[in-house]
Amino acid sequence: MDNQTKRKLEFRAKIIKSLAHPARLLVVQTLSEGERCVCELTGLIGSDMSTVSKHLSLMKNAGIIQDEKRGNQVFYKLNAPCVLDFLRCVERVVEKNRQDL
Repeated sequence: MDNQTKRKLEFRAKIIKSLAHPARLLVVQTLSEGERCVCELTGLIGSDMSTVSKHLSLMKNAGIIQDEKRGNQVFYKLNAPCVLDFLRCVERVVEKNRQDL
């Protein structure tokens, strides 16, 4: 495998890993409905601010979400709404596996 292919595959894995937690999936689902401030996301996830910030940072570094600071608040929105297509595919796999049981 050449270096360019390796880097591309590593970045794909980084994006998928950034979604691989129930709290992060909840953030994506919530942001699919519109932007939210970090305080809303913290309340929604039910974790402390530090934990939520780590989740958001992972997703931001992978390019899934973006933030915007407004005064003392930080608002997040989906940067890659196409990730919702991937999650729909995941849901189809879940349903298929359920049917096969």
